[in-house]
Amino acid sequence: MGTALSFRGVPYRNGGSDPQGFDCSGFTQYVFAQYGVALPREVREQFEKGRALTPGEVAPGDLIFFSTVAPGPTHVGIAIGGDAFVHAPSSTGVVRVERLGSSYWAPRYVGARRL
Repeated sequence: MGTALSFRGVPYRNGGSDPQGFDCSGFTQYVFAQYGVALPREVREQFEKGRALTPGEVAPGDLIFFSTVAPGPTHVGIAIGGDAFVHAPSSTGVVRVERLGSSYWAPRYVGARRL
């Protein structure tokens, strides 16, 4: 979690996959790569990896997915414990921590995966 959280404030960049700027799946791909875990580049492909989790099973380090711009998984973040996750949202412009239970994210949640 320390690695993911160390990137708070890094700007959102469409197609970005390094600390100069991240999009959501570039962020998760980069963070996991620091630990030798290869993730595909696209959100929908990341959603196919690992084991599906129930909401009660989600733990720090799990990938969490949302439907934001089209049906199915279109956004991904990393659970950091409790109700919090870290991600690279285009709407706020920087990597940040948000709450899964917020009025925006809760209805858009589509699932979680453990690698």
